[in-house]
Parts: sequence; structure tokens; C-alpha cells
Amino acid sequence: MTSIGGAEMVDWNLAVATATRFVRPGPEVSRDEARAVVAELRRHAKASEEHVREFTRMIPEGARPRDTPVLVVDRAGWIKANVAGFRELLRPLLDKMQERRSGTAGGAVLGAVGGKVTGVEVGMLLSFLASRVLGQYETFAPGGSDLPSGDPGEGNGGGRLLLVAPNIVHVERELEVEPHDFRLWVCLHEETHRTQFTGVPWLRDHLEGEIQSFLSETEMDPMTVLERFREAAQSLVGARPEGEQDEDGRSIVEIVQTPAQREILGRLTAVMSLLEGHADFVMDGVGPAVVPSVAEIREKFQQRRARGASRLDLALRKLLGLDAKLRQYRDGERFVRAVVEEVGMEGFNRVWTSPNTLPTKAEIAKPADWVARVHRKGEGAP
Repeated sequence: MTSIGGAEMVDWNLAVATATRFVRPGPEVSRDEARAVVAELRRHAKASEEHVREFTRMIPEGARPRDTPVLVVDRAGWIKANVAGFRELLRPLLDKMQERRSGTAGGAVLGAVGGKVTGVEVGMLLSFLASRVLGQYETFAPGGSDLPSGDPGEGNGGGRLLLVAPNIVHVERELEVEPHDFRLWVCLHEETHRTQFTGVPWLRDHLEGEIQSFLSETEMDPMTVLERFREAAQSLVGARPEGEQDEDGRSIVEIVQTPAQREILGRLTAVMSLLEGHADFVMDGVGPAVVPSVAEIREKFQQRRARGASRLDLALRKLLGLDAKLRQYRDGERFVRAVVEEVGMEGFNRVWTSPNTLPTKAEIAKPADWVARVHRKGEGAP
């Protein structure tokens, strides 16, 4: 990125540097406390694997699904991992936009300046998010010397589970819950995502295909994309007038939609609702047997999710589409619970048979319609 003509649409190194510089410091812990937290999270992650597999019955007994690493990271580590993932996932879109830019007047200057500007904007957004994420199964993670990824295997792709230790400690202190119980509770949720992708061989490729189809339909001018990032960053630092919203109050994702993208986004929303809701359902199902204070944790955590930390949080959640993620937890969990009550866990697990058995967005809202469609072939509900 030293030459103007070869500048990327996003200066990813600058994004990492910006996010690392501006991310909030984590909670104060001694060196010994930090080591103990990391060790306990690793133990809980390992224990969660058995709990989740026994409860979900997604992986047949005796089967050995592809393994992926579990990494306990700090906020800077989460930032580096996500920049690497974004860079890989967004490459086709950014290549397309760069090609379009190169044919316009002043395209080279936009490449030199725009890449730096966007790098700063992306970094500011990541600095905001880095202090809030407790854990993440990074499905599209590229391997690296500092943050290894899983073996791609045969069409399964890599992947890694990230547990953000300082954020977990911060939230358990904020909620005033029992630390050991809370750490296991978080691990149960994140291990469910890991089991989803390691236990369903086609899921990663299907999800990546949908995302790439969504990105390939993007016809937005590069400067418009830069402006959306700028709006989000200005909200973050309080530079926008209080109460000012983007057009129609829509999120960045919603704004870039074409008609074809709306169809794809509907399917992606359904899949993400399923995955998030399933993780919440499993967490609640396993919790009472292994997490003594699960009821207290769940109640306090739900209250925290609902209220957000501030008006700034609420504005950014809307702009980034994070409010939609909160709805996915609720809608998806209701779908999973209703289907399991109707046809049992084995009947629900038919959802993982193929992309054709995934619920539609409409079926997430009406679980009985999914049951009727997937279980209608003469044998009835199990």
C-alpha cells in the first residue's frame, strides 16, 4: 500500500492500529488472576464440548468431527482476528469496487486517501465492538502465526473459537454474578456455535456462498460506502448532532440492498436467527445441570441485553444492524423451543440435513410451518 496506484480500498493495517489504540482498557486484574481466568476458560471450553454434544445429539456417538482451536484472547487479539476475517470475506467486494474506482477520474487519489480514511473508520468501529464481545466462533478465520485456525479439511473450511477474557471478567463483575458459573455459561453458548459448524459439514460453505452472493450484488459507489463508515465512526466519537439519524434510520446493511440482496438477506437472517437461537436454547437446556446460578445469570444478562449501556450504544447498534442481532436471539430461540416441543430433539435436528431444510424467515416466525414442510412426507412427526 505504499504506492498510490496499488492502494487498497481499506488500509487494514491502519484499521488494526487504530482499533488497538482506541479500544478501552480492560478491567484491572493481577498477572496471577489473568492466568487463572485463562486457564479456567480453557477448562470450561473443553467441558462444554461434551455437555453440548450430549444435549444436542448433533454429532453421532463415536464420530470424530473436524477439530478447531479454542483461543482465549484479549481485546487486541480479537481485533486482529476480526480484521483478518473481514479482509478475507470482503475481498471480492473490495476488488470489485477498486476496479470500478480505477476507471474514474481521480481514482488513484481516492485509493491513496480513501483507503487510509476507511482504515481509520473500520478501526474506530472495531475499537467499540472489541470491549463488548464475550466470545465468537470465527467461521471464516484465516490461519496465522499468532492466531491459528482450524484445518480446512474437505470443504469444511477453517474456524476457531475466540473467548475474550477481559470482557468476560468485566461483565461478570458488572452483573455481580458468580464468576465460575458465568464463565462456563458463556462457554456453553460459544461451544454450541463451534458444534454447529464442525458437526454440519455443509454449513460453512453455504453461509459463505450466501454472503458472497449478497456482496456480489452490491452496486454502491465506493464513496457512499466510505460515507456510511464515517457516519458510524462519527456516532462513536459524538461528532454527529444529537438525535441525527441516517436516512430512514436504517442500518448500514439495510442501506446497501438491491432487490436481489433483500432476498439473500432474508435467508441469511433466518440462518443467523437459527444459529443464535439454538445457542441460547442449548445454553438454557444444559445450564441447570452444570451451572448452579444459571437462573440469576440469565435474568441479569437478558436485562443487560435489552437496555444497552447508553444512548450511544443504542444509536450504534441501529446503525450497524446489531439491534437485528438481538431480535435473532429472541426469535430464533422461540423457533427452536417450539420445534423441539413439537417433534423432539431428533425431529429438530432435521434442520441440519441440507440447505433445503433450513427454516425460512417466515418459518422462524411460524415454527409450525417448518414442521409441516419438513415432516410432511407421510411419516408424521417423530
